Amino acid sequence: MDFVSTRGGMQPASFGEILIEGLAPDGGLTVPVDLPRIALWDIEAWRGLSYSELAAQVIMKFWTDIDPGDLEEITYNAYRNSFNSPEVVPVTELTSGFGLVGLSEGPTLAFKDMAMQFLGEAIPYVLKQTNSRLNIVGATSGDTGSAAEYAFRSKPNVSVIMLSPKGRMSDFQRAQMYSLDDDNIHNIVIDGVFDDCQNLMKQLNADLDFKKQVALGAVNSVNLGRVVAQSVYYFWAWLRITDKMTEQKRAQTKVSFAVPSGNFGNVLSGLVAKQMGVPINKLVVATNENNVLHEFFSTGVYRPRSAADTHITSSPSMDISKASNVERLIYDVLGRDPEKLLAAFKELDETGVIDLSHEVSRFKDEFGIYSATSTHADRLRTIKEVFENTGVIIDPHTADGVNAALAHRDDDEIMYVLETAKPQKFAETVIEAVGKPAELTAAMEEMLTKPQKTVDMGVDIDALRDFVLENAV
Repeated sequence: MDFVSTRGGMQPASFGEILIEGLAPDGGLTVPVDLPRIALWDIEAWRGLSYSELAAQVIMKFWTDIDPGDLEEITYNAYRNSFNSPEVVPVTELTSGFGLVGLSEGPTLAFKDMAMQFLGEAIPYVLKQTNSRLNIVGATSGDTGSAAEYAFRSKPNVSVIMLSPKGRMSDFQRAQMYSLDDDNIHNIVIDGVFDDCQNLMKQLNADLDFKKQVALGAVNSVNLGRVVAQSVYYFWAWLRITDKMTEQKRAQTKVSFAVPSGNFGNVLSGLVAKQMGVPINKLVVATNENNVLHEFFSTGVYRPRSAADTHITSSPSMDISKASNVERLIYDVLGRDPEKLLAAFKELDETGVIDLSHEVSRFKDEFGIYSATSTHADRLRTIKEVFENTGVIIDPHTADGVNAALAHRDDDEIMYVLETAKPQKFAETVIEAVGKPAELTAAMEEMLTKPQKTVDMGVDIDALRDFVLENAV
């Protein structure tokens, strides 16, 4: 299978190549020339597979030039040895027809592990095959950074330089990232917001000479490998939700997912699974006060906010005003036409807006995408109600998802919320909601007391470039 750029300026590349590149060299995002389609009876045939076996089958549809045995070993190492649950992704019904897809059983207790553990095995495999090296520069609003660092810590021929916004993450998130002392892990605290971090990362990647000089790559959600790996748990969740149904019942049942959203990669992964053949009814985009995506899907107008206008919220991993993965959806909406895509993003650069209001009905009718927004008060109420009704404590991002799910769930519909993280990562909000924190394990308590190692930096591309040069492998 070949992959190209949304902006049309990239020669077709293989899956292994785009894993290493991250961003396309023309500044666009990589997409498959043709999305693989899977018949429902073939998905049904996967019902008895373990999670790692299912991942190999799904990813193989994209990574067509790898030995199947090698891919099975990669997914086995990614998912069978690193997760706390034997299922990897437990699917739990909370009330009749409503539940959680458990995505926080990995080493950093957040859904980002689901893709990053795969990349942590797949990328070193490609580097070994090609006798190459890779310097990963990433930007994180909370969970991506720690997931990347835990996936690549001490891996050969890889360095990770992660940018995070000063004072914009929880104490737990900071401790997870900043307490790592592996020689190939570097944490830079940027005096700004997440979008500043993401813009710095994009500026580096846009400098093609520098990118080639230091073998620069990205594992943020702009990396299509992450989107593909995340699509697997939609296959898994649909299979688990329908396990006990008859074939006739499955055909009659509408299964939908609500997805807490920041950079739109998680929802996009669900759209990929839906377009491949998983019978997903709705994908509900859950936003917080930074509700650019809710405005987009409600009106068709994409209007990212400035860094100064990005709100600090109690679901900080969603404090993003410019969702990079929206470009892949807009590419689809515009008929996969690179010239139209370039014109749209030129409009964005010149006016601050992409106006697709004439296409807004397609979001629901063609793609099944709905949206909702939540406030801090909504999160507190939802965390409290879920705890009182089920005994389960959820994190604030997942609470945004529950709130969005309830706003759009029909009476005859099964709706599951994709869990974002363990509630221990957001103790302050959980205490405010239910009067007590989620209980810490001994390992968590030890991590919170470890010394932290960071480098402080302003929003300064020259300083970042110098740091990368000094610390590249």
